[in-house]
Amino acid sequence: MMRLLYNSILAVLGFGFTAHAYDNPLVSLDYGSFQGQYDSSLNLSYFRKIPFAAPPTGENRFRAPQPPLKITDIYDTDQDFDMCPQRTVNGTEDCLYLGLFSRPWDVSKSTKRPVLVVFYGGAFIQGSAAFTMPPSSFPILNVTDTNDYIVIYPNYRVNAFGFLPGKAIKDSPTSDLNPGLLDQQYVLKWVQSHIHHFGGDPHNVTIWGQSAGAGSVVAQVLANGRNGQPKLFSKALASSPFWPKTYDYNSPQAEEIYTQLANLTGCTSAHASETLACLKSVDVQKIRDANLVISASNTWTTSSYTWAPVIDGSFLVETLTKTVNRDALNTQFVWGMYNSHEGENFIPSGLKSAVDVNGFNSSVGSFHHWLTGFVPELSAKQIGQVESIYYPAEGDTETIVNYTTSYVRAGLVYRDLVLACPAYWIASTATVKGYLGEYTISPATHGSDTIYWNRINAVQQTNPVVYEGYAGAFASFFQTGDPNAHKVTNSSEPGVPELRQTGEEFVVVDDGFQNVKLVDLKDRCNFWRKLAEEIPI
Repeated sequence: MMRLLYNSILAVLGFGFTAHAYDNPLVSLDYGSFQGQYDSSLNLSYFRKIPFAAPPTGENRFRAPQPPLKITDIYDTDQDFDMCPQRTVNGTEDCLYLGLFSRPWDVSKSTKRPVLVVFYGGAFIQGSAAFTMPPSSFPILNVTDTNDYIVIYPNYRVNAFGFLPGKAIKDSPTSDLNPGLLDQQYVLKWVQSHIHHFGGDPHNVTIWGQSAGAGSVVAQVLANGRNGQPKLFSKALASSPFWPKTYDYNSPQAEEIYTQLANLTGCTSAHASETLACLKSVDVQKIRDANLVISASNTWTTSSYTWAPVIDGSFLVETLTKTVNRDALNTQFVWGMYNSHEGENFIPSGLKSAVDVNGFNSSVGSFHHWLTGFVPELSAKQIGQVESIYYPAEGDTETIVNYTTSYVRAGLVYRDLVLACPAYWIASTATVKGYLGEYTISPATHGSDTIYWNRINAVQQTNPVVYEGYAGAFASFFQTGDPNAHKVTNSSEPGVPELRQTGEEFVVVDDGFQNVKLVDLKDRCNFWRKLAEEIPI
């Protein structure tokens, strides 16, 4: 039964427990004891702030997360935690905390609950897991009584603090490449070690994210169970995975970013060790300011690459497409989602203008100029294939009928290469079952679908079929690995088809859902996969 999100939530949930039974749950771990809270209005037990690693400050800047500090007194978790340093003046380096919430605490339960770990988006440049009540994704948990799982929101380092590439980082004994991804992996290891104390099942873990959070899901899927390491999760949902080009850590593009950061912070030195030592000790604001300059210098340029994962030889050992080509993913259940027009968020707005805007306009020639800048590694013959075969000036997709503009055309190129194809690739390579979905409700741009699952809002009431079908499928997947196992909508609405078995995607439309055969996207993603080594992706 659908929950009434706005009217007397606790009464609707109807668990029949008294509030005092769940007041202030206390959990003791090997590094401290943590005091939680119970919210009777939402019927949720929660821990808003738990440290999961030591502060990544001083010599630990640019370093993999280190074990959390010992805590002697009972730690009150009912407090805010700050974001990691952002591009302007926000955030603090002491940011490696997580929040956790679930249905009411019941230590007498013998059955452990599934666990969901959520990574936030923000283009690997910004974002935060700051905890508010009701927490993000509460509408998913609240769509039906059938599902009952624990949700964890961790911080992870972004921009230069989380993704500074370069040979100097690789060579340093106290620095690591991709520390932002290592923060996420450390949380997943924390879950394996500690979640049973919170009533969670370490053998039933799902990871989920949107945008760069979903790109983080792609990265964790690539690393899961590699090189003889244990598998840290069995299910992954990637909502619009932002997966930009993945260069080698010492590629010219990566070294340029390292050099640019050193120059902008005044840390340039003839000796690499001195430069890195300066970057580890320089005031945090200098790095914030440099992040902004470096990010801006890569807008609409040859690679659209700024802060992003790199191939480091240990955590990320190869590109996504190489792993997919070898059918070497180790995650059992994978679901990828994308939005019809979300590539348009990332291309020059001038491509829809009759007159030049920042050097671009709506002409076919301007599209060609953008395309050759976006994928400069491709030959003239390959560019010709993009323009004439796979993305002609007038064309169609599975859900977009007869597009005619350079803006939509360029948006589709970006959408497929950076967002939709990564979703398709990981879904098609799940070891047990994979699912793919497309959100088409106008404007269907990047983030449009979050209205149905991120925060409580009126749309979930005014369009209950889509809310129940979409959020309900997510909840079922988190609980079981099957988006149809706990289906909320009736039999008149189609469920989510298994990708390899049917060749179909799950399509979210204005008044419900459809199952649509994949043809165009499959062909285009296969094309990009053939060219992936040059791009690289």
